Amino acid sequence: MELRQLALEALCLTDPTAKLAAVHGLWAQRQALPLVTAAIPVTPDRVSQVPGRPDRPQRIEPSKVPSRSPFTPEGRAALLHAIAHIEFNAINLALDAVWRFDDLPEAFYLDWLHVAEEEANHYSLLVEHMASMGYAYGDFDAHDGLWLMAMRTQDSVLARMALVPRTLEARGLDATPAIQAKLAQAGDARAGVILDLILREEIGHVAIGNRWYAWACEQAGITDHEAHYRELLHHHGAPWPRAMNHAARLEAGFTAEALSALTAVSAQRHNHAWPRR
Repeated sequence: MELRQLALEALCLTDPTAKLAAVHGLWAQRQALPLVTAAIPVTPDRVSQVPGRPDRPQRIEPSKVPSRSPFTPEGRAALLHAIAHIEFNAINLALDAVWRFDDLPEAFYLDWLHVAEEEANHYSLLVEHMASMGYAYGDFDAHDGLWLMAMRTQDSVLARMALVPRTLEARGLDATPAIQAKLAQAGDARAGVILDLILREEIGHVAIGNRWYAWACEQAGITDHEAHYRELLHHHGAPWPRAMNHAARLEAGFTAEALSALTAVSAQRHNHAWPRR
């Protein structure tokens, strides 16, 4: 089978172990598999299986996810579970980018397949660490925010690049240092090592999103990429950043000027009740 078709097959798998194996196999065979950029014939029943995921964790509203202290074993496991859930969703998001968007450069598909491979590794590391604590993926409730944004942007690669890697995944760069500090205070050195790796590689993922967002803007004739980005945030009701990890974002391809403008407009939004479109 063709690479993008196989990415869809992997996306539809519900068992995490099977999904991980499929992703690792795809990455290992990427040079040998044919890659067709034209639209993939997909039946409605197959699309209805996207994304494949296990019955647990139960998915609830973000506001209903309980807050737990990382200074108790259960609270620390819940925090690691929340990160593992993000990584599992990120596997699906990367696979979705590979199969969903047609007629793009081959490098786009290989970039996102590489992201899926690294997200699979992140998920594995977190689940293994949770297992050493007596917990498993699915033991805590989780929310569906990442995938909801993927569905809002399913018809536009430009919007997808802007609002998933460049927005939601970039928020992970912002949040990680504070999480690392809490885990260090809780004495969990292994979790800190895992998050160090995740942060380094997530910078690369956000950089890929930045690169393809810029490419999509150029293809659409959009000259002011940052003004259009802020318009997309407003139009889709995406979360605006507050405290940003400037060093990580700069490394991921944001410019200092872009971050300054984003900070200014974000402050205005948080100080005023701006309506969503």
